[in-house]
Amino acid sequence: METKTLLQNRRSVNYFDTNKTLSKTTLEEIINLAVLAPSAFNLQPWRIIVVESKEAKETLKTLSNNQPKVTEAAINMIIVGNKNGWDESNPVWEEMLQTVGSPEIVAGAKQAAAFLYGSSEDRKLKFAESNAGLLAMSIMVAAKEFGVDSHPMSGIDFDGIKQVFQLQPEETVVMTIALGYFDSSKALYPRRPRRGFKEIASIV
Repeated sequence: METKTLLQNRRSVNYFDTNKTLSKTTLEEIINLAVLAPSAFNLQPWRIIVVESKEAKETLKTLSNNQPKVTEAAINMIIVGNKNGWDESNPVWEEMLQTVGSPEIVAGAKQAAAFLYGSSEDRKLKFAESNAGLLAMSIMVAAKEFGVDSHPMSGIDFDGIKQVFQLQPEETVVMTIALGYFDSSKALYPRRPRRGFKEIASIV
């Protein structure tokens, strides 16, 4: 499907077919395509918690203002950003050294990343959220390519999810995404008008 068509057809659906599951193969294909999303220095400071079991869905639902789509969807994803993804512990630096073959270039990149993304708590958070946010959108577009519908959620208990799903101190919950197949017995509201170029863009 062409990108234009994907973007036009992707909708945040509220009703999922509870009789349809998402195969592991399709899930892996979606994620493996989505990780091509842009990432600063290719550091990929993200991970995904796939919420699939009935018990885990119920737990997530209570932390999502009891939105029915959480349990009706085939799976949910918790999109996690790592605020320390710029530092020495990230294995991507070693991969960069093997690929680039220049310790000087890698050392310079590390120094730049430390300043750009690690010099304050605000920069660390922006780094994690902006990169993981790009991944999240990529996931939803990739899912639509495979005929899978989605609904991103930010009306959630971020701190509660972090605690219950045992995230690390340096990790932050960016959003959750419900994924599955639209319940064709229901009707989506017509797409509402979006503000376009003249309303949101300025040229300086």
